[in-house]
Amino acid sequence: MNWLKWDLNLKIRLTGDTVFNLLFWMYFPFITLFFSEAFGKSVASVLMAVPPIFSLAGGLFGGFLSDRLGRRPAMLLGAFMQASMFAVFALSSSHWLDYFAYIGIGLGGAIYNPASSAMVADVTPPKDRRMVYATFVTGRNIGAVFGPALGSVFFFQYRQELLWTCTAVTLLYSLAILLMIKETLPAAAGAARQSMRLSGIWKEQVSSYGVIFRDKLFALYIAAGVLVTIAFMQLDMYLAVYVTEYVPAQKLLTLRDWSLALNSSQAFGLILGLNGLLFVLCVMPVTKWFETWPERNVLILSSLLFGAGMFMFGFTTQIGLLLIFTVIFTIGELSRSPVTESFISKYAPDHARGRYMGASGLQFSIGRLIAPVTVLFSAWFPPLVVFGFIFLVTILSSLLYIRLFKMLPASYYDHQREADAV
Repeated sequence: MNWLKWDLNLKIRLTGDTVFNLLFWMYFPFITLFFSEAFGKSVASVLMAVPPIFSLAGGLFGGFLSDRLGRRPAMLLGAFMQASMFAVFALSSSHWLDYFAYIGIGLGGAIYNPASSAMVADVTPPKDRRMVYATFVTGRNIGAVFGPALGSVFFFQYRQELLWTCTAVTLLYSLAILLMIKETLPAAAGAARQSMRLSGIWKEQVSSYGVIFRDKLFALYIAAGVLVTIAFMQLDMYLAVYVTEYVPAQKLLTLRDWSLALNSSQAFGLILGLNGLLFVLCVMPVTKWFETWPERNVLILSSLLFGAGMFMFGFTTQIGLLLIFTVIFTIGELSRSPVTESFISKYAPDHARGRYMGASGLQFSIGRLIAPVTVLFSAWFPPLVVFGFIFLVTILSSLLYIRLFKMLPASYYDHQREADAV
């Protein structure tokens, strides 16, 4: 699907999301250090465990809101909340107020995201959704690659200016949503919206999510996602421990009298940089490559590629080989991202798409909660055993995906055939 043919809603949001994510990554990697200096490491470690809980609740509420009031109201609430909290952060003279604002920024983003993902599905033909989602993934990762480098300067030397820039950009984006983006809520959900009373909103939300969480197939999808998320999170967890503790300083390149030598910290930075660069450059080509593959095959291959790539790390400490293995597991990681949202957009009923998008965030929240267990294992077991555990969870994830797609109703495959026929 050519970018010029995109719905105006998508063009505006792609531009806004890309710029905002660049700003987000200019402060996010340094926020733990900021609060550690303010409160001490022990207090900060407890405080940083709280925002993900608010974000989880915000994602569920945002998904419900997008199905009941509309995608646009949920996105506006989330975007204006972020703009307000950035302003509070910029004006604050109290570290506790900074912390409150940081929670508010995350909560606003969590409310915004399910509605945003649902709107993509609303305005995009099924056959084009993977490529559109892949484009949004590329935009997000441009920020993840370049943001930390810029933030290392701006966050510490020009923090107020950075926060005011975030405030202005988010406010302008909120106004663009208000003035230029049209509602895309399907008619089936609109009928339910008209019958909802404000006094029953909490009861309605609990009831609607109760139906989703009793969906056995969706529970299988979440369980498989939790397992593979445990593996994905190791890039920032056990992989950092392994490279730092086991990979010695060594030469990466040698040309005559010149050589490039890296210590363990630099090697890990190179691995992270390669991972981020591949995400920016290869999400679109890889998604195009797998465009005709069923979601089942892509999800299974993604899990196995990532697990295998990680597992091979346990057999060597040579930087050249580690970079090759990084390419392998990154292809597995980036091939999955567009497909997960595409799957939900086809599996979820039109009137509950936002709630399913919000509930799908559980796989990432639970996976992030469990993922640090590998660091604990590393105190008892050698690296090959820990990497073997990571590979095992991806194998289990692929088995759950196989079972899930065997149990899917015919209606899902009808949607798949309709997408292929368009």
